[in-house]
Amino acid sequence: MLFEERAAKILSILNGRYTASIGVLAAEVGVSESTIRRDVAELDKQGRLKRIHGGAMKASNPVFTDEYDVQTRSSIHADLKLRIARYAATTVHKGDLVYIDAGTTTLMMIPYIDAPGAVFVTNGFSHAKALTQRGYEVRMVGGRLKLKTEAIVGYDAAKSIEKYNFTKCFMGTNGIDARRGFTTPDIDEAVIKEAAMEHSYMSYVLADSSKFRQVLSVTFAKISDACILTDSIPDEHYKKLTVIKAVD
Repeated sequence: MLFEERAAKILSILNGRYTASIGVLAAEVGVSESTIRRDVAELDKQGRLKRIHGGAMKASNPVFTDEYDVQTRSSIHADLKLRIARYAATTVHKGDLVYIDAGTTTLMMIPYIDAPGAVFVTNGFSHAKALTQRGYEVRMVGGRLKLKTEAIVGYDAAKSIEKYNFTKCFMGTNGIDARRGFTTPDIDEAVIKEAAMEHSYMSYVLADSSKFRQVLSVTFAKISDACILTDSIPDEHYKKLTVIKAVD
């Protein structure tokens, strides 16, 4: 059995029970304890698990608590974001009532939307302006303006969209993790994201592949709550958790 085959089995065991002894891993993988010790040491070095006395434990993702401003985020992976945004725009149709979350990738959607009669609700200042300039009916949520992300956020903002029943919503995220779901560093942003998704028939999360395996401070939805639009799928395991589309 090759190392990567053993590694996949070891990580699968830890994913199910979090910790396991060397003896248990050896028995379940079907190799000697000395082989398992070498494998655990190598996987620990790679950051794929954490070696502990007498065994191993599932690696914990680092939790990030800060974020870049809009100008900085706009320049990161801009080509990948554009591919995702152009595909997302094709899913908006005539007569839709759409929520568009503040974010750099969702903003890139707007020039490519072709949906006469669609109505948009957004918490993004730049998004509202761009949609209005394109001739669409736009409604903005009410709440606190967060200058760093140019977004209206907070509980007042979440409350202001409870009356809507969106046909679909398009969300940004700072992190995607199989266990922690979709995450953001700000509770005030999380509450409006959560509210919009709860009031949408279909939810899309737009995220370039660098967002996978990243965890921020606050979870706003489970990974199964939305269809993920991305440029590439870093781990086939995500396909078992939700609908995920790697755009061309």
